[in-house]
Amino acid sequence: MTTFNSLGLSNPVLKALNNMGFEETTPIQEQTIPLGLQGKDVIGQAQTGTGKTAAFGIPMIEKINKDIKSVQGLVIAPTRELAIQVAEEVNRLGKYKGVRTLPIYGGSNMERQIRALRDNQIVVATPGRLLDHIRRKTIKLENVHTAVLDEADEMLNMGFIDDIRDILKSLPEHRQTLLFSATMPKEIRNIATTLMKKPEEVKVKSKEMTVENIDQYYLEIPEKHKFDTLTRLLDIHAPALAIVFGRTKRRVDEVSDGLQARGFRAEGIHGDLTQGKRMSVLNKFKKGRIEILVATDVAARGLDISEVSHVYNFDIPQDPESYVHRIGRTGRAGRKGESVSFVTSREKAQLNLIEKLTKKKVERMNVPSSDEARRGQQQVAVEKLTGAVGNKDLDKYRQSASELLEQHDASDLVAAALKMLTKERSEVPVRLSSVQPISVKGARGGGKGKGGNKPYRKDGKRNFKKHSNKSRNFKGKGNRGFQNKGRNSNAK
Repeated sequence: MTTFNSLGLSNPVLKALNNMGFEETTPIQEQTIPLGLQGKDVIGQAQTGTGKTAAFGIPMIEKINKDIKSVQGLVIAPTRELAIQVAEEVNRLGKYKGVRTLPIYGGSNMERQIRALRDNQIVVATPGRLLDHIRRKTIKLENVHTAVLDEADEMLNMGFIDDIRDILKSLPEHRQTLLFSATMPKEIRNIATTLMKKPEEVKVKSKEMTVENIDQYYLEIPEKHKFDTLTRLLDIHAPALAIVFGRTKRRVDEVSDGLQARGFRAEGIHGDLTQGKRMSVLNKFKKGRIEILVATDVAARGLDISEVSHVYNFDIPQDPESYVHRIGRTGRAGRKGESVSFVTSREKAQLNLIEKLTKKKVERMNVPSSDEARRGQQQVAVEKLTGAVGNKDLDKYRQSASELLEQHDASDLVAAALKMLTKERSEVPVRLSSVQPISVKGARGGGKGKGGNKPYRKDGKRNFKKHSNKSRNFKGKGNRGFQNKGRNSNAK
């Protein structure tokens, strides 16, 4: 896989990507960004959740001229919520270049949008509201050098195809056009052949992403409670070797430092470490001198250690393929493995997408209590004690044991032994820097469902009363009812 550092991007964009936790490109990004930077038209066929926004957003941002005070980049999206999500991500990508992105959609104040258009170089718009601005001449498009059609097949299904044609015809002929669609019906192909210039095709097939021998769980948990929950799980599971995945280099440093402060043998690896330091940490992990490796996706790529029993996704990854690569670090050499993903409420749609593309249910796990963690620590001590019972060298201790039993109750003696063997955790408070939650593009209801409001009647006339770009609330099936059935909190 390719890292963003190898694509020749500007330092401000690389800094934004680093802050967002994106080091390694997804397949659609790897293929599209170089073509976009060369100014070529692109037809991208890829599913939702593959990283399309960065694929078209990065080349667009890199070409923005700050001296031109008008719209230079245009993204057309089928719905209000997708327009908002795309605009938010492009804003984050362009943060350090000073590039500003504005979402415009129906149902919001037109005058406010007109005023805001003067201060933004990129616009993400729904077709109907964009056409309103074009007809009113309240948006200037003569300086648009890049136009993107996002989820073109969805816009076709919603009846926007003629609007799309009208919008593209109103743009400068010398523009660059990028079209993204999960499917390629003939109407979309027709746009590609008539309104694009020798487009390059990028096709990312949805892989069969299945994972064997790994029990997959998730916890829905607020960001601020993640670290304490991680330490409790580590005490309960007592993994032989575990990998904790963080989204950013800072996150890896903070989590590994926090684990050390709590008494765990942990170290972190990420792209800023020298090769020598990285190899040193990995060797210690392989030899069991550290029990927990905290890593970014890039740093752990290709890691093959069969004794890894648990993987913890402290931050959920940006795409399902990364998820499969991460949890695939366990369950090796025929062994069983276990993965636990920490998911905030705003990231549930990303989890649903992972389940859909991996065709595997991720079961919900209860957030463990401090009492359960304490029992987990004691269970480790119990196993040490019972494991020593069969030791051949016990005879030399029997005399002392008999004397102790004459003076003390047997249960008191066992309890004292367990207390001595139980590792008490430090309760030093650990504060982590916050990270942006992953938002899923296209996680919403579409125009295909029963009773959906169509923008056109059967006679081809515009259905003004019914059609709007108001928010369609996405309600996935979720994972209700999964309460970690069949396993107690002290499992494994």
